Amino acid sequence: MNALLISLAVEVGAPIIEKILSKKLGDATGGLVSDVIRTIAERAGATIDDLPDLARDEPAVVKSAIAEVEAMAPEMIALYSQELEFQRTAMELDAKGPLWSWAWRPAGMWGLGVLWFWSVIVLHIANAFFKIALPQPPYDILMGLTALYLTLYMGGHTVKDVAGKWLGARK
Repeated sequence: MNALLISLAVEVGAPIIEKILSKKLGDATGGLVSDVIRTIAERAGATIDDLPDLARDEPAVVKSAIAEVEAMAPEMIALYSQELEFQRTAMELDAKGPLWSWAWRPAGMWGLGVLWFWSVIVLHIANAFFKIALPQPPYDILMGLTALYLTLYMGGHTVKDVAGKWLGARK
């Protein structure tokens, strides 16, 4: 899909979009590339999945969208640069800060991983090997702990999205 959009960007005379999509600004610009593609699709009135078909069937619509996004591209690059700078600053502050300010994230990940691994695999192997009946932790409590961690760590968006899809599928 990128090759098609790159060729249309060259035809339109959108050098910034062409450089972004061909990753001439660097290999670490994946987020910027996806934002540009999503914005082109929105401006063309299509989804990202439908964009290649639209570019083949109605290239004028996609060219118009690319021209619009070209005008927005400097601002998008500036915002992307600010985001990267913020992430770098946050990582530096975490590294300089006290242990408790950042250690809860990896400790939580490893702790949840161990709890799930124990509950799903190790417990059953231990029960079978030693011929005992160690109690299994309730999965609803493990799911609650996992949801709480994801809410704290990822701002709640992951839990909200998963719950929305899960509850939406049940309707």
